[in-house]
Amino acid sequence: MTERDRGGFATRQVHVGADAAHATPRALPIHLTAGFTFDSFDDAAAHFGVGDGFGYTRTGNPTVEAVERKLASLEGGAEALLVASGQAAVAVALLGLVEAGTHIVSSTHIYEGTRGLLVDNLARLGIATTFVDDIGDPDAWRRAIRPETRVLLGESIANARNDVLDVAAIAAVGDEVGIPLVIDNTFATPYLLRPLEHGAAIVVHSASKFLSGHGSVLGGVIVDDGRFDAGRTGHLFPHLARGGTDGSASLWDRHGGRARIAYLRESVAPRYGPTPSPLTAFFVGQGIETLSLRVERQSRNALAVAEWLSARAEVESVDYAGLPTHPTHDLANTYLHGGYGSVFTVTLRGGLTAARAFVEELSVITHMTHLGDVRSLVLHPGSTSHARRPAAERTAHGVHPGTLRLSIGIEEVDDLIADLARGLEAAVSVVSTDVAVVA
Repeated sequence: MTERDRGGFATRQVHVGADAAHATPRALPIHLTAGFTFDSFDDAAAHFGVGDGFGYTRTGNPTVEAVERKLASLEGGAEALLVASGQAAVAVALLGLVEAGTHIVSSTHIYEGTRGLLVDNLARLGIATTFVDDIGDPDAWRRAIRPETRVLLGESIANARNDVLDVAAIAAVGDEVGIPLVIDNTFATPYLLRPLEHGAAIVVHSASKFLSGHGSVLGGVIVDDGRFDAGRTGHLFPHLARGGTDGSASLWDRHGGRARIAYLRESVAPRYGPTPSPLTAFFVGQGIETLSLRVERQSRNALAVAEWLSARAEVESVDYAGLPTHPTHDLANTYLHGGYGSVFTVTLRGGLTAARAFVEELSVITHMTHLGDVRSLVLHPGSTSHARRPAAERTAHGVHPGTLRLSIGIEEVDDLIADLARGLEAAVSVVSTDVAVVA
């Protein structure tokens, strides 16, 4: 570990990785190139033989590597792998652990894109998934595990009900049988929560969200704890623990505890091809340099907005872990440090009619499918992200006709509240008109 790798979170988010590009500019250089020249015949052989240096951006790039180092440091991991999107991060991480005939145990409270990956794409490859409804009960996870289970999957802060996962408890369940816990930490960010410190084995992010922070690029990241132990769990993951049929050394022999992430870097990501552009990596890295400042302010704004909304008569409920009324508020106080995050749902009285009028009245808060932006955003999950789910399932996941998802940005909180007040006034007006017409 170098001197630059030490220090507090805010120091590391600015400095770690700055020297990885082996260049003198203070800002991270953008190595926007498909490939790299070799100094000699032997250099090319060394690159393809043991991975020395850079050869082709699909397998490695100095700009990308610099951002990977920064992310690994901030999550407290051994190594990180940057890919083209958050969805790619989830897919690549899982494909490095499962094969036909194996099984995943997942929280049912996950991003709909991830759910689709599990129930459609991976299912067609012969990989089954069992969903856990009561994610706060370790025994519910334990009961879902089969001999062929290879992954436990959850989100640190769940979409859309805002439940905080008891990471240590669920990681301990997996550890009983050598199964890694993979956590999507997009909502929390490493500033608020570092799941690897609580026993998770792998963390994934949509870097398009809080990490880049400005809604300008797509990206994803996988961070591994570097604690794979072939002696204990090699029988579950033979592709990591055994050598090749040609007598070549195993990933465990070559990389030790980093065998998992080495397999993703050498065999999964380059073959499936979700390569991030070095320009994208630059924007993600630049965004990370202000991560703590943004997330701290976003969380503070979100708490103020959630408290204001929860006191309004037009509001039926607010699902925000920062409120004492939320069922996982105590867990939030245990795991989240520096704030409670900035994404939550609010359900309006008046259902879909109220939600439509509310959204269309807003002018400061942007209507779009995104989150973690410096700008505040709003979306109606019932007609967008969760539209294909049966009504009963939407209700079970806290998505009602009047439910809206808010992602609070860094604007002045008084301006946000004034905008929300206008939205509520419009919602009440439309609902009142509808009632009068019916009467």
